[in-house]
Amino acid sequence: MQGKGNSEQSGAAAVPARAPNESVEHVLSHTESPQQFCAALAKLFGVRATEVALMRLDKGLLSFLYPEQLKTAGSIPVSSSSAVAAHTASTKKTELFNAFVKVKHASIFETVKLNTPEDAERSGPNAIQKLMSAPILDSNRKVLGVVQVCRKGFDVGTAGPDFTQDDLQQLELAAKVLSGLRFVK
Repeated sequence: MQGKGNSEQSGAAAVPARAPNESVEHVLSHTESPQQFCAALAKLFGVRATEVALMRLDKGLLSFLYPEQLKTAGSIPVSSSSAVAAHTASTKKTELFNAFVKVKHASIFETVKLNTPEDAERSGPNAIQKLMSAPILDSNRKVLGVVQVCRKGFDVGTAGPDFTQDDLQQLELAAKVLSGLRFVK
């Protein structure tokens, strides 16, 4: 499902310019915790920190390392047929959905209130509208986890710009950096 584009064109704002890959790798590789890494990744993509998820694979289950509130909400079995993160882990392929609400998926984790100041500003349904998902692979292509970046909103138009193939490549680069960080291993 590499680059699966369920794109619907909207009046999307311009995506901010990105630093060269070496700078991205440098910044991300010097983070010391899932929180720091996800905050840096959120800044890179121009999303809120709570729109980044990091999961580690252990004994067939994907467990959240970030956001903090999802650590105790449960784990995702890699065998799940309805979880995008499980599909990403089992296929070892990146995925991109710019019309995510049309994708059949497990939405249980979307119902967890993240209770951050930036989320408190929004009221009403604030569902994932756009999503990118990438496997975190070690040098032997063994899955260590999954990293996801989303854009939430009341509808696809309020969620911000569509993700691009360049964004997906940046997420793949971030997943490569993650594979070398101690908190994922």
